[in-house]
Amino acid sequence: MSTAEVDISRTKAWLMAARPQTLPAAAAPIIVATGLAIHEGVFALLPAVMAFVGAALIQIGTNFANDYYDAIKGADTDDREGFTRVTQAGIIEPERVKLATIVTFALAIATGTYLVYVGGLPILVVGLVSVVCGWAYTGGPYPLGYHGLGDLFVFVFFGVVAVMGTFYVQAAATLADPLATGIPEGTVTREAFLASLPVAGISTAILVVNNVRDLETDAETGKRTLAVRLGYRWSRAEYVALLGLAYVTPVWLWLGEAFGPGVLLPLVTLPYAAVIARTVCTRTDGEALNPALEGTGKLLAIYAALFAAGVVL
Repeated sequence: MSTAEVDISRTKAWLMAARPQTLPAAAAPIIVATGLAIHEGVFALLPAVMAFVGAALIQIGTNFANDYYDAIKGADTDDREGFTRVTQAGIIEPERVKLATIVTFALAIATGTYLVYVGGLPILVVGLVSVVCGWAYTGGPYPLGYHGLGDLFVFVFFGVVAVMGTFYVQAAATLADPLATGIPEGTVTREAFLASLPVAGISTAILVVNNVRDLETDAETGKRTLAVRLGYRWSRAEYVALLGLAYVTPVWLWLGEAFGPGVLLPLVTLPYAAVIARTVCTRTDGEALNPALEGTGKLLAIYAALFAAGVVL
């Protein structure tokens, strides 16, 4: 095998570990928060870009950690129907994946130093908690994903915190002095919280599909995800409810929060969401649920772009 072939193989292996198909979960909050910042007149480009870089690094670090800890704890087996995990498959040595996890989270913290300068102490606290929870999703003495708390973690940190935090740093850069110790006026708003709910809902729905697909193998290995605890019926109900939240929110913003009708733009994705939901509600095999997982990620990206555009309009 040539050196070029080896390099390509290594690159592909690390891409498999990083799982770039999950990055819509990192980009969507930034897109939505930036649309709202433009709407509110507090848009700031550099904080928005740095927020995306930090969110992407936390997402990738969490993916590395999942790959490593699920393998060493025996949660990933040959019977698993999901995408290839490089540690379990022996493609990359466990210690290298663990090192990549540490380095990626360290880069996320380094990136966050600028955001701390802009947003002050609140962003320092939020950033450090986000990194710790990303590691603790499958690592540490009480891994969140193994005790049915993964859905809550994604809803809060990849939805509510990510959108509100990105809006916060842009508003703080526009309205407040650097290195604030408190929360400047106009940086934490009800509108930002409401705008975070669709992102939180669809991001969590991605995890639900993943856990429904792995329900039986997770149960066999002792990984007590929320899907294992709820079973197929109620996990599917959770998926539909999360999507429902995403589609009710624009209507509420239009009718109850004085946003213009442009905020209803994401509703055009409802037929696509219905097709994916039908698959999730009727299938349990990886052959069907792996495309549904990717489809839910695409839905999040499309929804976020349309939602941000509608808010601006």
